Amino acid sequence: MDIVAHMDASDRLFSRIDAKRDDLIALTQDLVRIPTLNPPGENYLEICEYLRRRLVKHGFEAQLVRGEGTPGDSDRFPRWNVVARREGINPGECVHFNSHIDVVEVGKGWTTDPFGAEIKDGRIYGRGTCDMKGGLAASIIAAEAFIEEFTDFAGSIEISGTADEETGGFGGVAYLAEQGHYKHVDHVIIPEPLQKDRICLGHRGVWWAEIETHGEIAHGSMPFLGDCAVRHMGAVLAEMEGSLYPALAAKHTDMPVVPEGARQSTMNINSLHGGQTEPDADFTGFPSACVPDSARMVIDRRFLIEESLDEVRGEVAALLEKVKSERENFRYDIRELWNVLPTMTEKDAAVVASVAQSIQQVLGKTPEYVVSPGTYDQKHIDRIGRLKNCIAYGPGLLELAHKPDEYIEIGDMIDSAKVMGLSLMDLLLEQGTRV
Repeated sequence: MDIVAHMDASDRLFSRIDAKRDDLIALTQDLVRIPTLNPPGENYLEICEYLRRRLVKHGFEAQLVRGEGTPGDSDRFPRWNVVARREGINPGECVHFNSHIDVVEVGKGWTTDPFGAEIKDGRIYGRGTCDMKGGLAASIIAAEAFIEEFTDFAGSIEISGTADEETGGFGGVAYLAEQGHYKHVDHVIIPEPLQKDRICLGHRGVWWAEIETHGEIAHGSMPFLGDCAVRHMGAVLAEMEGSLYPALAAKHTDMPVVPEGARQSTMNINSLHGGQTEPDADFTGFPSACVPDSARMVIDRRFLIEESLDEVRGEVAALLEKVKSERENFRYDIRELWNVLPTMTEKDAAVVASVAQSIQQVLGKTPEYVVSPGTYDQKHIDRIGRLKNCIAYGPGLLELAHKPDEYIEIGDMIDSAKVMGLSLMDLLLEQGTRV
């Protein structure tokens, strides 16, 4: 396709996407109004059935896949996914758009209904608008407009809505990858909210672990007869503050991680609990007088591509052994919960080059290449699916994810849909003759 023909075809595609503006808004609102809170994983089947009905009407073959036996899957909260495929008239490459359907808890501080999908000042507000139902809707509109305009495309287009990304993705993309789904996929675009002029090449690594300190229970009026596990945990916290946190802050990466503060190693104390189990919410009495014999801390360590997993584990192990050597009766256990290695797609990969070219045409600017501070489902496509040709690209501001009054700009969704549609043109219409 020569440049004149390419520009004419892209203009027609853009006109179709612009004409679908109201449909894009309504689709996003419908998705947001299905509260797919995770944990525990609510309404997965409802949203998957909604997406299946929508995509089948536009010529896709769609199936529901349950991630049976994965973490969190149960008869009450089954881990449902939808995978839809539209074949072209001739064989060719497969472009797959993957979006997660789950959203995090609402939290406090909202001034709008978190599941009302209210429109105000060109924005749609609600939990999941930005992360990432707006991106899912944009990818669907892009695919539908492309199929309507170019009925003779080669290859195939896939759209998936998958479970549990917010809690590791094991019931969604990881399960699909284990079933071999990505063996027949060539390019993956994940419409996570990294901004419409950015291409996200990958993410930092993650290591979650639980540390438990042990003591001896005794009457609270005679603590000298017991051994306080919470005080032991306090010594661990003090050592972290004094030595580990400064050491992590001194480590820096060449990965283009955003925001700037995430270009160093970080660790978050995800939870901390010591002593008696929290009482039922209906209980209004007082706790009993006991010396706590157990304290537990969950840590969330994010690490750089320059670090090894063994190094990350070793730092915490060394810290605990140091505390043990300095503190009488100090006993502990450490349990690894899960880990993910850092990943980063090369800038010369086909999907990167295609989306970069499309951003230049739609937005008139060179894209910024970034790496996410947290992991997303690229980890499973890379490590389990063995597919490196994967990026995150989508509308929305990362800083709004998980926040009160989360929103998505309607104009950003339109622009991102045009970028995605143009990338489909490049990857499926112009194979071997890309302009």
